Amino acid sequence: MTGRTGSAAPPVAGVPAATAALAAPQVSPAGGDLARRATADPLFRLVAYALEAAHGRPPAAVWSAPYAFRLGSPGLVAAAGWPTAAAAAPRDDGLVRLSSLGHPADSCDLPLTLSGPLPDAPAWAVRPYTVLRALARAGYGRGGTDLHVQGSLTDAAGLATAEPADCAVALAVADVHAGARERPHRMLLARLLAEALPKGDDGLRRAVFHARPGRALLLGARPRRRRYVAFDPVASGSRLVLMAVRGEAADRPRELARAVSCARRAGALSAWPPGQRPGRSVLVLLPGARLAAARSAVAEDFRDRGRPVPRFLNIAVAGAARREE
Repeated sequence: MTGRTGSAAPPVAGVPAATAALAAPQVSPAGGDLARRATADPLFRLVAYALEAAHGRPPAAVWSAPYAFRLGSPGLVAAAGWPTAAAAAPRDDGLVRLSSLGHPADSCDLPLTLSGPLPDAPAWAVRPYTVLRALARAGYGRGGTDLHVQGSLTDAAGLATAEPADCAVALAVADVHAGARERPHRMLLARLLAEALPKGDDGLRRAVFHARPGRALLLGARPRRRRYVAFDPVASGSRLVLMAVRGEAADRPRELARAVSCARRAGALSAWPPGQRPGRSVLVLLPGARLAAARSAVAEDFRDRGRPVPRFLNIAVAGAARREE
């Protein structure tokens, strides 16, 4: 097993020096034995085990980050009760080793460089490597990291997968390279991600970092003074469902519109895209008593036309990213 070293992070505007400072990383027993803890969530056990299997050492920390979505009302975001997970262990040899069960044949070992062209890497690894490089420039993990990332959903589900993975990676890597009593400063990490990945949805990242169960986060508020509004469909007798169509990309807008029309005729209260740009999915708010009827109506319409039946995913309004102890 490689050794571990840490380096002090430079001061960052708006972040207390004591928070930004990094000490020598400490391996957490919680991260190390998570793979063998029978009471742990299966996804987090799997991610911890996968890092150990891929890289020959247990994780120092495992972090989960929820998938996030936008609400129909402008400026509101929330988190879904489906997580992405990242397991990490610190290194001191300037190497990053990346793996994912979603890409079992494309694990890679890459030198960690702070600038210049990206090293040759599998397509899936480019984004996490970009995050690791941004963190290293800020003082988090310049010695390198072993990292394993795994989501509970794929792109076909219709929720954005990149932003929760970015946040899980940033939190896990910053954690294992920070002092034993520190936790990653989320405002700082959000700023680093926005700079490194400017085409990402910063609103979704804010939901990942700061969401609360049964609440929606108002994006217009100042970052340090977060404001929330109640959004708990179950408590109000409703259900929130993600509906994603299948088939050729060119057919999806038309098929999605048809699925929404079927759901509305069956009692849906509202429907809206979960992200900034139209895609393959919509979120549908239904009275609880009409959930089965709406799903049946949509499925019947698509089967009658010989089309692939849309996927349905129940969505609970969940809390923010967290360290899995």
